[in-house]
Order: sequence, then C-alpha cells, then structure tokens
Amino acid sequence: MKTPTTAWLTLALAIPIGASAQTSATPDASPQIQQLRQELDALRAAYETRLQALEARLQSAEQQARRAAPNDDAPAVPAAPAAPDAANAFNPAVSLILSGLYAGSSRDPASYRLPGFELPTGAAIGPGSRGLSLTESELGLSANIDPWWRGAAHIALHPDDSMSVEEAFVQTTSLGDGLTFKGGRFYSGIGYLNSQHAHSWDFADNPLAYQAFLGTQYGDDGVQLQWLAPTEQFLQLGAELGRGRGFPGDDSSRNGAGMSALTAHTGGDLGDSHNWRAGLSVLNARASQQALSLAPALGDPVGAKFSGSTRVWVLDGVWKWAPNGNATRTHFKLQGEYLRSTRSGELSIASDSDRMHTIQSGWYLQGIYQFMPRWRLGLRTEALNAGSPDYGVNTPVLAGSGHAPRKHSLMLDYSPSEFSRLRLQLAEDRARIGSADHQLLLQYQMSLGAHGAHGY
Repeated sequence: MKTPTTAWLTLALAIPIGASAQTSATPDASPQIQQLRQELDALRAAYETRLQALEARLQSAEQQARRAAPNDDAPAVPAAPAAPDAANAFNPAVSLILSGLYAGSSRDPASYRLPGFELPTGAAIGPGSRGLSLTESELGLSANIDPWWRGAAHIALHPDDSMSVEEAFVQTTSLGDGLTFKGGRFYSGIGYLNSQHAHSWDFADNPLAYQAFLGTQYGDDGVQLQWLAPTEQFLQLGAELGRGRGFPGDDSSRNGAGMSALTAHTGGDLGDSHNWRAGLSVLNARASQQALSLAPALGDPVGAKFSGSTRVWVLDGVWKWAPNGNATRTHFKLQGEYLRSTRSGELSIASDSDRMHTIQSGWYLQGIYQFMPRWRLGLRTEALNAGSPDYGVNTPVLAGSGHAPRKHSLMLDYSPSEFSRLRLQLAEDRARIGSADHQLLLQYQMSLGAHGAHGY
C-alpha cells in the first residue's frame, strides 16, 4: 500500500506545477485544468477513504488474533462482551420432534410373529398397539465444543413415559485428510436406513428385514472412523468397534469389542437431474446366553438361549431424480436394501443344548414420488426368507412351515412446511401365517427448534 500512496502524492504535486506553467502560456486552458484538478481531488479522497477502511479492518483482525493466541507470559486480558447472537452460538442447538400415531389393524398386534426367525425377547416388531398413541418423540442437543470437536445427543421419549439415549457422541471436526472420528453411542453406519432417525424415514415403520436381523435398528457404544476419499466421485470407507449391546449382539460383560463393522459407499451425479449412491457393509456381533424368542410354525413362541456369532451383510442402493437438480416442486427417490444374516453357535431350550446354524435373508424396495409441492406418494414392497435353519436336536420342536413373510405398504404424506408432516399409510402385512393383516396408520410429526439437514 506504500507504493500506490507515494505515486498519488507525486502525481498530486506534479499536476499543480504543470498546470501553473500551462496557465501562463495558455490562459484559455484554465477551466480545463480546474476540472482536471477537481476530478483528481475526488479520486484522491475516494482512495484515502478506502485506504483508511482497509487499515481499520487490518487493525481489527490483528487485535482478534492477539486475543485468540495463547500467551503464557502475558497476563490474561478479558475480552469485550460478545454480542447476543455471538453468545448464543456457544449454546447447544435444541430440537424436539413430536410424533403421534393412530393405528388400526384387522389382526391383533399382540400376536404378531415372524415365523422361522430368532428375535430378542421383547423385540418391538409389528405395527404396535391399536388406537391413538404418542409414538417415539426425540429431544436433540448439539453444538461445537471447540475448534476440534462437536457433540450431539438424541434422547428418545417413549409412549410408556420412559426415556432412552439413542445417541450421545463426540465427533472430530478438523482431523484433515478426509478423516472423521466419532466416539460414544451412535447408530451404526451400515446400510442406508440404519443411521437415520425415525422421523426422517419415508414410512411410519422400518422394513421387516431390519426388524428380523438388526433388532429394528442397530445402535451401539463404541468408536467409528470414516475416510472420505479426495476424488471427484464420492467414496467413503468406515470402520467401527463397539460393545455389542444391541441385537444381533448382546450386552455381555467382556474385555474387548463385541461388535465390529466395515462400510463402503460410493456415488455421484448423472447429468444435472440424477444422482446415486450404493454401498456394501458387514456387521459382526457376538452373543453369550442371549435370550431369544423363536416362533415355530404352530404353537406359542419358545424361549431359548443363544451363544455364538452373527454376521450380517447389507447391500444398499439409492437413486434420486429432480429436474435440473431442483427438488422443491417434484422429485423421485428409489431406495432398496438386501440383508443376509448368518448365525452360528449353540442354542439351549430348557435342558437341551445343541448346535445352531442359520442363513436367512430379506429385502425391501421402495419408491417415493413428490408429484407436487408438499405432497408425496410412496410404495414399498418387502419379503423375508427364513432358509432352512439347523437347530440340532431342537429342529423338530422348531420345525418351520416354509412360510415367507412379506408386506406391501402405500404411503401418502403432506408437509405444510419443512417443520411439519401428516402421513397416511396403508399396508397388507403377511408376516404371520394365515390371513393378511390390513393395517391403517395415521401419523403426525412436528419439529420444534433448531434441526440440522438430513443426510443423503
């Protein structure tokens, strides 16, 4: 900035001298010289004003840098009080998701079963109780802790007036090289739907495959490391270690990890209107004397204990379309996942214990179409395959019927704003042997407070 200032001063001094000489030689040119001098004065004034503004900004930045830099030798100098908006930035962002439901069904929900599948005792499967109910609501808090960490907690408020911690974790913000570390309690990154909270699902319930193989939704206490590749195409790899507290694991006290998971996802854009994402994940979990409820072809559920290991593979894919990338008026999403579960170990029923080996699978495919602003229509179809379970000496007791649970759901929802949603869902559920269960669900979801954008 010194060189331009010197040039202006030189020019300012030179022009009056030249102007004086020209005036004495050609008196008729004085009006023109006067106009030039006025223009120069205006230009000089504008430059000086801008220069002073830049110098003020530089001084302010230097003062902020001195306050932020640690100096053990200098006494602490209290900073000036922050403005109200800046002070609030250090407070956690708070959100509350309120959700309610009316459920009607042609068959009694209390007898809901998935024949041929081993589920944890008390598993929350099926459409839930009939009538009006307050479904799971969610209280969320999140904030940046410092330049290196952020924290978040999501607390579920259940209809029976109980509470549980869905997620409570810390996560790095500046590891660099595309790395992100998370520690605490969180939903696993396997698959596509598992890491999403219930209020962001496109249907009121999650698929049968998630209910049968992941205990509705898999969350754990542990650590997660993700790496985002520095490539033009999206590529993210992840690894997790956890306690193994959720099904298909259990909460047995052990040294070391009871769960491990590996995830890989890739995706990208196809022109201006299409994008996609696909992934492959694997979850490994161990259990020791895990309480299970097995539903035979006939009779009531049988209680059992399982000790062994489970491996669940998840293949997921999503394709989205929006005209020229603008999803405000109309868009379409096609989403599907295939899950394959292998369980090996020992099964105990009463006094009889023997080997257990099962290979089971399930899938779902759904499409969501926003046909006009605020209105969406969705269709989901899904099925399970129990395979041919080997329960050793207990096989005759738990003989399967070859029944393949399946379900079809139709959804229509209306969102008056980004903070509210009303949903109607109809389903033909053939998970149980016998006649179909025709289900009607009416749901509302309301969001209060700050709420971050959902993932892809």
